[in-house]
Amino acid sequence: MADAVVIPGARFGPGAPLLMYAGDVAEQRGAAVHRHSWSAEFPKPDQPEIESWVGGEIGPLIDTISGRPLLIGKSLGTNAAAVAAERSLPAVWLTPLLTLPWVVDALARATAPFLLVGGTADKVWDGDIARRLSPHVLEVEGADHGMYVPGPLTESIAVLSRVVVAVEEFLDTIGWPRR
Repeated sequence: MADAVVIPGARFGPGAPLLMYAGDVAEQRGAAVHRHSWSAEFPKPDQPEIESWVGGEIGPLIDTISGRPLLIGKSLGTNAAAVAAERSLPAVWLTPLLTLPWVVDALARATAPFLLVGGTADKVWDGDIARRLSPHVLEVEGADHGMYVPGPLTESIAVLSRVVVAVEEFLDTIGWPRR
């Protein structure tokens, strides 16, 4: 059986729509989904020590899983890119912190494929960096850090649908889970 680990953001827990539906994609493929919640208050998210703190939270969970789980992280959770790079784990990074050099460095070290999802109105997104790091990128025009777009709420719900499709297509492309 395959496994997926859902890693929350600072304000978006593992049950928030982006993370919930991305995890559901893995679950519909037969994966056991492990939805992590932070055990303590995290350090300042823009300081380098956040990377080791996130790794210290996620590493022990991954150690309980046999095989190579898929990581699905949002924002703060994308500090787990170092763990993914060290363990050669495939990943889906939602609104990754591409303004933090250690996150970009970890993504650049990755040997397993990963999907990057972000919006042009998100201050921590950089589409040029994303496309340099991975061939698997969904960039949504006008989307902010929550992947909301201006206009009626139904437009943001449509973005959520696009994210689900991107996750499904990415997992199809990389053949995950391997059967």
